[in-house]
Amino acid sequence: MAACLTSEMLQKSHSPIIAKSPPFKTASVTITEVTTPPSPEANPAPRPQRQILRDPASITTEFDELRFNAAAYTQLIRRQDQNLSVHKIPDQENEREETSCLLISSPYNLPGHYLDITSPALPTSSRLFALALTALKPIVETYATTSYTSALNLDDVLSLLRDLVREEEEFKWKETSFYVVTFRSKLKESVDNDSLYKLDAESHREACESGGLLKYWFGKTDGERRNLATCFWHSREDAYKGGLGPWHRKARAAGRELYESIIFTTHRFTVLDGAEGYRFEDWNA
Repeated sequence: MAACLTSEMLQKSHSPIIAKSPPFKTASVTITEVTTPPSPEANPAPRPQRQILRDPASITTEFDELRFNAAAYTQLIRRQDQNLSVHKIPDQENEREETSCLLISSPYNLPGHYLDITSPALPTSSRLFALALTALKPIVETYATTSYTSALNLDDVLSLLRDLVREEEEFKWKETSFYVVTFRSKLKESVDNDSLYKLDAESHREACESGGLLKYWFGKTDGERRNLATCFWHSREDAYKGGLGPWHRKARAAGRELYESIIFTTHRFTVLDGAEGYRFEDWNA
């Protein structure tokens, strides 16, 4: 079942977590009033003058590479890469790689599962954060049971975000919040994996149609059939719309057949001014 489901959710209460992040290494592929992502009317996303992504077809489709080695990061064409392409001699023109505006935003590198980063409904802050989330991966093997902020490389994501902000002309990062759903599960001993995959993949495709799903990540079940999955959304409203389709209804109905236990939690993930750190707290805190 997709972690982007937005039905009744079980809540865990804990104090906000505030963290500052160190620089991103590209070699390895406070409760206060917060600011929600600006509406498209208030801060429309400018159409990029040049496409900055490699075609998804040129990136691996292997689940493990996309889940555990942040393979989607290799889709980004950074400013230095774009500058190099400008200086190619004429004989090299036909060697230029294919580009795209469709971002691999999950372990599903498949048509219908992408985020269109040129969508006018996607503010600059959400577009840049989605690009930075291509670096997301677990940093411990026990991510299924480890606390959320200790399980994932959120410092690397924030560091990459700072780099992307610097590359964005005339843009300064102001404190912005995003809607996060976590999904901790324990599968039953006898599960139809084909049905599970179908439900999850179709639910994710359905969620992508809302346009506000910035990232969906899930790991592998551990020796006790436990797992972690998570979604980052532009807004809670987008998450609600993304969970209204028929495949989400099927997934919710199948929950008792597939899972021994399932726990949803919803959170506010706030990226601080300058993307220098983040605050992670319960959504209703």
